[in-house]
Amino acid sequence: MKKLTTALGALAISASGAFAESPVVLSAVGTWSSLTNFQKHEEPFFNQRLNEASGGNIVGKIQSQSGLGLKGFEIMRLVKNGVFDFAFGLPGYVAAENAIFEGADLSSLTQDIDTQRKVSEAYFDTLENAFADIYNAKLLMLYPFPSQTLWCNGEVNGIADLDGKKIRVYSTTLGDFVEGVGGTSVTVAFSEVIPALEKGVVDCAITGTMSAYTAKWNQVATHAYTLRVGWGLAFGAMNMDKWNSLSADQQALLQTEIATLNDAMWAETATEDEVAISCITGGACEVGDPGSMVLVEPSAEDLALRDKIATDVVLARWAERCGTDCAANWNETVGPILGLTAAAN
Repeated sequence: MKKLTTALGALAISASGAFAESPVVLSAVGTWSSLTNFQKHEEPFFNQRLNEASGGNIVGKIQSQSGLGLKGFEIMRLVKNGVFDFAFGLPGYVAAENAIFEGADLSSLTQDIDTQRKVSEAYFDTLENAFADIYNAKLLMLYPFPSQTLWCNGEVNGIADLDGKKIRVYSTTLGDFVEGVGGTSVTVAFSEVIPALEKGVVDCAITGTMSAYTAKWNQVATHAYTLRVGWGLAFGAMNMDKWNSLSADQQALLQTEIATLNDAMWAETATEDEVAISCITGGACEVGDPGSMVLVEPSAEDLALRDKIATDVVLARWAERCGTDCAANWNETVGPILGLTAAAN
């Protein structure tokens, strides 16, 4: 009997050691499988890099939200409920829960990528607290999609031509811009934009430059109006319970690797506008087949009107939605970078 007890004890110790050495598995959901962020960064990071960097101690498994048939709005609810451990997504898609999520990418306010990164860094702590409070999630990164511009199935020669048009948006702040120019905002999932343009459900649609090219919007849209109305800021966030279950070393490794990933995504996004616009309008294209959309660049008058709408409509409406304390926080974090003040009445 003593020998049996000893044997069982040794077996328990052996099993305990094997369990401790078994890898942590992180189940993740990414953005859209047709886009470069998923293909070149999100998917390789989870399916390869984490395993390599951790020596097999952390194993990632990722699927795209498009491959899973998800539309973006439910992503963080699934993370909160533990269906996924980690998610890449857009704050604009989760802002229905709280307008605070829009504060780092308000439509048309930020016009160059270096400033957008400063805004993202300044607002990171605010978003980190919001993700923790609302979604029980640890915010680990903010990164951009390329410039968000307008793609129209019909002639558009300037901002005045958007008046009366039905325009696809994916966030409230983009809807504020559309309504500011006299258009009607229509929320359409990314995967449904091409049929929406074909059937006249929308006349134009907003998305990133490279996103429009890789998703082949040029098959139905005719005019590429390159008025920048946002950056499509995105996030990477982990279920807080899963994060807390990691060891200090695992957390440190994950943060280091994600910081490297984040830098790479910012750097590549900075180059994509020029490449995508050239490709989609029939210019030089080393990443695929050229399209044949008509390139329409905004005039000085267009830019001036966009900037006026950004402050008088977009910022003002957001401050009202978000409330006095939220606006005051924005004024302390983002406001000084942009030289703007949000006022909630």
